Amino acid sequence: MADTTQTVTVTDEVGGVAQDLARASLAMARRFSAGATMWCASPNWPFHAHHVAVEFVHPVIMGKRALPAVTVPPAADMVASLRASVVPGDIVLVLADADDARVVETMRRGAAWGVETVWIGAGKHRPAPGSANHVIWLHTEDPLEASELFVRIYHLLWELTHVCFEHPGLLKPEPECTSTGEVGSVCITCSDEGRPAEVVSVDGDEALVRTPEGQEHIDVSLIDPPAPGDLVLVHAGFAITAATEPGRSV
Repeated sequence: MADTTQTVTVTDEVGGVAQDLARASLAMARRFSAGATMWCASPNWPFHAHHVAVEFVHPVIMGKRALPAVTVPPAADMVASLRASVVPGDIVLVLADADDARVVETMRRGAAWGVETVWIGAGKHRPAPGSANHVIWLHTEDPLEASELFVRIYHLLWELTHVCFEHPGLLKPEPECTSTGEVGSVCITCSDEGRPAEVVSVDGDEALVRTPEGQEHIDVSLIDPPAPGDLVLVHAGFAITAATEPGRSV
C-alpha cells in the first residue's frame, strides 16, 4: 500500500514552493519594471549568486529583456557592501542557510533600505517569519540535492518574472491603503505605524537615519542611545523603539 502521508507532504511542499515562486516573481517583475537592480549574494555558495546574476543579465531566449543584476563578492562585508550599493526600489536576493548571521543582518535591513528581499535556501528550519519579503525554501538536508534544486528554482524565477512582463496590467503597483476613498488619504492604522530606519550617525538626542524615502534627522531621546548601523522604528519624527530581529521581542 502506498504511503499516502508522504505523498501529501511532498505535494504540499511543492505547492508551497510554487506559490512562493509566483509571489516573488511578480514582486521582482514590478521592481525591474520600475528600474530596479538585483543584488545577488551567497556567502557559502558564491557560484550560485553568480549564476543567478548571469541568468538575469544574459537572457538565452530571443526577445527577452536583459535585467540588471550584480553579484556581491562573498569575501566582502555583506551589510557594508549592500548599504553602499543599493537604492530604494532595488532587489536583494540571497541563497543561504537559515542561520547564516551575515544574511540575517542583511535581510533585516531591507525595509529600512527600501528594497525587496528574496531568500532562497534549504534545510529543516526556515528563516524566522518576517526575515525577508519572500522566502523560497526546500526542506531537504542533502547539500547536493539542495544545490541542484537551487538551479531549478532560480531558472523558474527568471522564467516567471518574464511571464509577468507579458502581462503589463500585473506590473502596476498595489494601490495604497485609504480610509476615505480620496486619492492620497491614508488610514489611521497606517499613519500610526512605525517606519523602519537605519541609524547613520548620532549627535546627542538627534540622529541621522536612512529610510526608503531618503535620509532624515529624528529625535532619539525616547530610546537608549543608538549606534550607527542600529535599526529603529520611527513615528512622527521620533525613534519609538529599537527594531529587533524577526521572531524576537523588544
